Amino acid sequence: MITFLCALAALFLGYFIYGRFVDSVFKPTDNPTPALVHNDGVDYIPLPAWKVFMIQLLNIAGLGPIFGALGGALWGPSVYLWIVLGTIFAGGVHDYLSGMISVREDGKSIAEVVGHHMGSTMLFVMRVFSVVLLILVGTVFMTGPAGLLAKLTGVAVTIVLPCVLLYYFLATLLPIDTLIARFYPLFGACLIIMAIGIMTGMLSGVGGHTMPEMQLTNLHPKGDAMPIWPLMFITVACGAISGFHSTQSPIMSRCIQTERWGRPVFYGAMVAEGIIALIWAAAGITFYDGTHGLADALAKGGPGNVVYDICVGFMGGDGSVTGYVGATLAMLGAIACPITSGDTAFRSARLTLADWFNVEQSKGVKRLLFAVPLLAIGGILSQVNFDIIWRYFSWTNQTLAMIVLWTGATYLYKTKKGSMAWLMAAIPATFMSAVTFTYILQAKEGLQLSTAISYPAGIIFAVICAGTFAKTILMKK
Repeated sequence: MITFLCALAALFLGYFIYGRFVDSVFKPTDNPTPALVHNDGVDYIPLPAWKVFMIQLLNIAGLGPIFGALGGALWGPSVYLWIVLGTIFAGGVHDYLSGMISVREDGKSIAEVVGHHMGSTMLFVMRVFSVVLLILVGTVFMTGPAGLLAKLTGVAVTIVLPCVLLYYFLATLLPIDTLIARFYPLFGACLIIMAIGIMTGMLSGVGGHTMPEMQLTNLHPKGDAMPIWPLMFITVACGAISGFHSTQSPIMSRCIQTERWGRPVFYGAMVAEGIIALIWAAAGITFYDGTHGLADALAKGGPGNVVYDICVGFMGGDGSVTGYVGATLAMLGAIACPITSGDTAFRSARLTLADWFNVEQSKGVKRLLFAVPLLAIGGILSQVNFDIIWRYFSWTNQTLAMIVLWTGATYLYKTKKGSMAWLMAAIPATFMSAVTFTYILQAKEGLQLSTAISYPAGIIFAVICAGTFAKTILMKK
């Protein structure tokens, strides 16, 4: 319990201390934002600060801080360290820079932002990469909540899935204030109740479970066959840093009314997601009394059943009507996370394609041009095994985060001449370069090389990336 509370406190302090530092380095201005300059009634719409924060949080808080955190918890409480440090020094910086640079560049999608600073070749790569990732995200966040809703209602997944797909289609197509800005406060309330309820149940010792203290030992049931480095850093995904977030931040960069909202909206939402991930990672190893029990539960029923059992166990364990209402709200919070990321994943894919082909989106017919094929592909992919899609999504997601951090470092170097501001993005970018390259060399879905090869290769790749960046800087001097 002590190390959990320390980790929780560190996340709050990270927002107030390091988040303020990042904001002071970037230096927000009072210049008009894209929402005020390009208000089109569809995507560029000025929204209140609290709605912008809530939408950003729900956009980024998909299955990553729940399913990903539960998967990361298989390595034991050492996952706390990655969630805390990753959120403060990597994820928060990544989300803030991707959102604020987009604000400065007319709300452009992340592919356009990267291309602007990294060149035409990277622009094409990022356009393709972003659309593929967003379709994978939308698919993952379609099948996941459909399974949870089926578990909660008793209705077959084959019936629930088309309903989720229909909602995604409408959220992709309609103006952002029609569905998303209207229903997200309700989803946000469920999300907050979920996090507070699960945490309260753990800290209160409901069910007689004891929270384990953090240790750096690899406690994965498969032992050395599943090394912490780099597998845990990819598995947790959105709970520490996520490239997917950079595709979502531009959606809100088109809605914030002042750059002064950047820290609470972009950095703050990432810290909030880190807190959610921390709670679910702790809940997994606490409720099942260790990593072996959690692994058995995941193997038998999948992450959806684990979420259901934890919600009922920590919030409805007393058998009272109040307890089961709380458990139901917690489940709805767990369902809201992926749904509110899946819908904006397809929306962001539409905006990325619109920016790519320079197709103005104020008319419904032109939005249909992209929305229909995107959702059709997502519907087809929803029939593929969830675990397979998640593995490829996780690596693609973290690779995108690496690219965006290097873009952020480049932007800071260009705009903050004579300072070392670029280091706050270049350091986590170097780290993520090592993580992603090591993983794809080692993983089952990659080259399946031994650690004797993948570890040094990952370090060499990270050094090459850092060296290339440094050489670029020297050439521009």
